[in-house]
Amino acid sequence: DRHGLMKVLWVGALAVAGGFIWAAQSGSIWTFGLAHGLLGLLGGASTFAPLLADTSLWWNRRRGIAVAICASGNYVAGALWPPLVQHGIETIGWRPTYTVMGVVCGLGMLALSGLMRQRPPQAPPVSVSAAGTAPVADHSRPFGLSPTQAQWLLCVAGVSCCVAMSMPQVHIVAYCTDLGLGAAQGAQMLSLMMGLGIVSRLVSGWVSDHIGGLHTLLLGALLQGVALLLFLPFDGLVPLYVVSGMFGLFQGGIVPSYALIVREYFSPAQAGARMGTVLMATLLGMALGGWLSGAIFDWTGSYRAAFLNGLAWNLVNVGIVGFLVFRVRRSLR
Repeated sequence: DRHGLMKVLWVGALAVAGGFIWAAQSGSIWTFGLAHGLLGLLGGASTFAPLLADTSLWWNRRRGIAVAICASGNYVAGALWPPLVQHGIETIGWRPTYTVMGVVCGLGMLALSGLMRQRPPQAPPVSVSAAGTAPVADHSRPFGLSPTQAQWLLCVAGVSCCVAMSMPQVHIVAYCTDLGLGAAQGAQMLSLMMGLGIVSRLVSGWVSDHIGGLHTLLLGALLQGVALLLFLPFDGLVPLYVVSGMFGLFQGGIVPSYALIVREYFSPAQAGARMGTVLMATLLGMALGGWLSGAIFDWTGSYRAAFLNGLAWNLVNVGIVGFLVFRVRRSLR
């Protein structure tokens, strides 16, 4: 918000390079863990939220699809990097592979950051509302609430939706193993989720350009709940592939929708800070959900209760987003 995107990416490039190279040189699990902490704390954090915030400030009419394309980068990386890393580990070892990754990613980020030195143009005085047509002129009262209240609601919604989202993403391999289907099939289902997540993000970006980020979030949350519900009655191999694909198609556009909502309803001058806060909440939800689902399985000996827990959290998210939609529609009457 104060210094632009390029300098933030410099910090991220140094953290990514330093984290990978430090991990490659580590002699204990503690230094190895601290190196990965540097990768996440400054490396990952300096890219996703700042890039979404900056991208949202450059577009008005096609903001949804622009943000969706930007947000698809980590899904593309999830498909591209694992086989390359595995090949490197098998041929030259994990330490040289980590070093190469640090150099390639660090220098690549530094080089690309130079293309992003220009600050976004001055934001227009009005933006498109969640209805996709009516203008939101007063960013001082998002959803008719104070900015602090509105942000807290979005943060709670972000935690809730991602606790639900993390259940299949984190545990699908273990779930398939528990069913006797094998870890390999679970890994393939996870890859299917991630691959279709790219499609979901792009489609959701297009949809949000027509109905707004808030309504897109509500639609995605409802569909995510449907997919979670379908995991309960089906435990065969083919049905789980189908449901996993549906889950990937339904959930991929949820997180970028939060970025669009912040851009639509809050002051553009605070886009980076507020967007970063809300996206941090979604990551906290993923972390909490991954642990909580595993703990519930340990307590009950079954993943059924873990899926029901995910559904309950998803209902909290639907309730909050539905409440915000209601307030927006009431203010437009």
